[in-house]
Amino acid sequence: TFAKLGRADLVRLAGEIDLANAPEIGREIVRQTGRAGAVVIDLTAVSFLDSAGVRLLDALVGDLDDQGTPIRFVVGATGAARMTLQLCAFRDDLLATDLERAAEELGR
Repeated sequence: TFAKLGRADLVRLAGEIDLANAPEIGREIVRQTGRAGAVVIDLTAVSFLDSAGVRLLDALVGDLDDQGTPIRFVVGATGAARMTLQLCAFRDDLLATDLERAAEELGR
């Protein structure tokens, strides 16, 4: 789903993110957040994240960094997304435990 969180576009993902759906998810996120001042992607309801999902998130970070658009991922204190991203040594500075913290880090 897509919503606003202060000045940021909020993307909430749920279920599995894998090779079967990562490309489509990525296209929709880019389409919906193309002009965002900041992007928060909530992964707390993601139950499975494979390497295609990690590549998707990494590509989003690269694209948004190139545009000067800040991004944060909400991964909770535990869960599949946090575990997978930590195992992959994903940029820890982009991970937040909750929406409030992510919004604070982006300056609302």
